Amino acid sequence: MIDKELLEIMACPECKSDVKLEGERIICQNPNCGLRYPVRDGIPIMLVDEAEKPARKQ
Repeated sequence: MIDKELLEIMACPECKSDVKLEGERIICQNPNCGLRYPVRDGIPIMLVDEAEKPARKQ
């Protein structure tokens, strides 16, 4: 589990927007970015190269 205070100061490294925790992912809240960063063994991996891109809406 990620500490609530840590989550509050975290930002997306790509666009610098706020993030939130959803399951085992940290999700960028910017709708134009939306990168999904993995959490492994309770450690957020905030690397753009490790992030998943959001599914495109049609």
